[in-house]
Amino acid sequence: MIKERNRNIVIASIIILAVLSRIVPHPPNFAPITGIALFSSKKIKNKLFGVLLPIIPLFISDLFIGISFINIFVYISFIIIYFLGTISPKIDVKTVFLSSVIFFILTNLGVWYFGYPKNIEGLITCFTLAIPFFINTILGDLLYSFILFRSYKAVEKFKFMSA
Repeated sequence: MIKERNRNIVIASIIILAVLSRIVPHPPNFAPITGIALFSSKKIKNKLFGVLLPIIPLFISDLFIGISFINIFVYISFIIIYFLGTISPKIDVKTVFLSSVIFFILTNLGVWYFGYPKNIEGLITCFTLAIPFFINTILGDLLYSFILFRSYKAVEKFKFMSA
């Protein structure tokens, strides 16, 4: 089962990359988790493990960064993004951008609910202040999705995965 072992090495590498990318200094919201959710939706055959693949590094890194009620919104957003990937015919720029929008809306609803006045002014303030983070989210999601899918394709091409 060399193929399965090599596949597990790639998956373990993805998890390590994701954990490290969240705990080393980086621009806020510039992380590979959306890319991992989309990647796992297409490349991981076991659907339970596929949906957990982005959640595992999130939880591990949250143990270092800190856990709050807002994390629930973050985890739910990545589960939804995973399922978006499963129903999308292919992962392209539109799918990644829609994933970024899903993350932005859900997580900022959580931030608003737990940290701002529960009125329209609080909602507008929350989302307005989140715009710089949204730009980082989009850039990180596009970059990491591209890297994950292209790297996997290159590895498959060199028979690492099929040996």
